[in-house]
Amino acid sequence: MYRYVPSLTALRTFESSARHMSFTKAAEELNVTQSAVSRQIRQLEDELGIRLFERVRQRLVLTEAGASYVQEVRKGLDQLKSATLNLLAYQGVGGELVLACLPTFGSRWLIPRLGRFTSQHPEINVNLVTRIEAFNFESEDIDAAIYFGDSNWPGTISDKLMGEEMIPVCSPSLLQDVGPINTPADLKQHTLLQLRSRPYAWQEWLKGKETQDINPAAGPKFEQFHMIINAALTGLGVALLPAFLIKEELSKGLLTQLFDDSVRGKNAYYLVYPENKRGLPRLQTFRRWLLREAARQEKQ
Repeated sequence: MYRYVPSLTALRTFESSARHMSFTKAAEELNVTQSAVSRQIRQLEDELGIRLFERVRQRLVLTEAGASYVQEVRKGLDQLKSATLNLLAYQGVGGELVLACLPTFGSRWLIPRLGRFTSQHPEINVNLVTRIEAFNFESEDIDAAIYFGDSNWPGTISDKLMGEEMIPVCSPSLLQDVGPINTPADLKQHTLLQLRSRPYAWQEWLKGKETQDINPAAGPKFEQFHMIINAALTGLGVALLPAFLIKEELSKGLLTQLFDDSVRGKNAYYLVYPENKRGLPRLQTFRRWLLREAARQEKQ
């Protein structure tokens, strides 16, 4: 299985030599002789059949192959270090769970609930990283992710968490400055705030209201929901937002829901993770908790 994998000593020697661009400095760091470093590099190159270093005007430089290889070697060494520290810290029980999450969903829905999880499972640390664009489980150090869309993600397992009710809202001050909004057609006099990742949201909403003569794509565009929320709060325009993300603003009267009904889209929030991690105990523990929290949200 590991026929083509060099020894850890050889890889550490190569990484140190590449970082310092010096066999002498690498030897000092590794507490070995300079000749031992040279021998390790020579043996590694012979084993791989590829030159990793060359001398240019008495200076040590990486070959193109060496420069590419050292990047991957560093990633591997970092993963080994992280795995070892994780094992020592948690003694094989619990550990760290790296979760990719949409920024606004994470800050406004997940994080306020994480205290309940950590109190029940103090042996598990959930490390959150934010993602807006698509991510790759194979190239990123991520155990699982919460994303919005459909369940079609090849090579993964998806658990549906919840849908969302979209409602148009604005600041009360906007209604005073620009005028009331009694029907969807009145939105023609207002600025529609846009989310880049959902370019057809207003189009679908207006179509459902059988409202024409309004350009659904016109208006300033924002990367994240929390930006649109702040824009709506300051009176920049009308926002189409998931109701569960703005409960506090609605209850305090900072935002006004413009119509009584809401629109439920066909997409939803999912917990998604690679098939090869389905047996990870800390992931399954978090999964069971998250599904319970999501079910509680859906009943509200």
